[in-house]
Amino acid sequence: MARRVGVVAALAALTAAFLAVATVRHGFFDLRVYHGAVNLWVHGGGDLYDYVNPGTRYGFTYPPFAALTMLPLAYLGWHTAIGISIVLAVAASAVLLWWLVDPVARRHGWVRWFAFAIGACLLAAFEPIRETVTFGQVNLLMLLLVLADLRWLVARDSRWAGVGVGLATAIKLTPGIFIAYLLIVRRWRAAAVASGTAVVATLLAGLLVPAESRVFWAEALWNTDRIGVFAYVSNQSLRGLVSRLDPQHPDLVLWAVLVVATLGVWVWRVRAAARAGDEPTAFALTAVVGCLVSPVTWVHHLVWLVPAVILLIDRAASAPAGGRRRRWLLGLAIGSYAVLISRVIWLWPDGGGGLLGALGGNAYLWVSLALLVLLPIESTGPGWQREGVADLDDLGRAPAAGAVDRERGPLAVRE
Repeated sequence: MARRVGVVAALAALTAAFLAVATVRHGFFDLRVYHGAVNLWVHGGGDLYDYVNPGTRYGFTYPPFAALTMLPLAYLGWHTAIGISIVLAVAASAVLLWWLVDPVARRHGWVRWFAFAIGACLLAAFEPIRETVTFGQVNLLMLLLVLADLRWLVARDSRWAGVGVGLATAIKLTPGIFIAYLLIVRRWRAAAVASGTAVVATLLAGLLVPAESRVFWAEALWNTDRIGVFAYVSNQSLRGLVSRLDPQHPDLVLWAVLVVATLGVWVWRVRAAARAGDEPTAFALTAVVGCLVSPVTWVHHLVWLVPAVILLIDRAASAPAGGRRRRWLLGLAIGSYAVLISRVIWLWPDGGGGLLGALGGNAYLWVSLALLVLLPIESTGPGWQREGVADLDDLGRAPAAGAVDRERGPLAVRE
């Protein structure tokens, strides 16, 4: 026990030192947009989509339903809004980490609090997490909403399954890829509920704020200048890759071909995972492909890669000790994580630099593609219906003496 506490303390100190050096402070830029836009809308007599962050050309880019969910910001001071944003990001990270890491720890007989603590340190160093916090972004909340829906509701075939995916789609559009996922894995009712929820939320916003809805769907959605430059190195999507090849005249036909091919690989792999009953892998693949095919995937959007990286660690631990498969999977997990904390893409901020710039400036994109293609599917892998969710009274409890895992035999008691 004392040794584990010491390891956690040492890793926490190293993580704090790393964050002090590596973290870029963005002044909660995106939160400032949310806060400024809803304040102008509610108190300033202005239109929601007319707001522009001072000194920039960036304004509110989400659908009107998202603005309705953010209305409390109009009644909060700026520093209070920052505090709440940080608390929500930390809380969402903790819940996500517990949901993703605890089943792995239980399956392999690891000490659960120790696995969580190590995971928390590693997650804090993850650049997309750092960027989400310092921008004041909502990515972690969207991931939490979708994962909660699929892990809790879909796994239990609840009549409410799909509501979380639908709400996330109505707030930010891009989680709509999970409606396609539900269709591919033949969760027909959940897909219908998700689609219906997204439509109802959007229509509700249309009834409550018709002018803003008209502006968004007719104008703001199509005004790409509002979201930034596609060729900017932070855009680690396929569109970003193509745009950096020729920023003045990007080949949109090439982009379309790459997107179709990527979606084809995704459908093939998700269907294979569904046939194997490996729902966590199907979910992780969908999260990865959403980052690849979205026209804009800023670095902070890559929080959606977290489930895939954790699954790699799980699969490596399940492979025979000392075997080639374990070494390969562990190497892929460590390599992916190392790239995604490194800030390597920022060595080429203009997206140029020849072959080396093409490799390094798109490094996070290459990780996403590698995860899409190489994330292993296990026919005996843990499905959410079999895995379930840890009961509240079971949190932190080690396996009892003599306990037996049906697949792996006796579990030793571990402190």
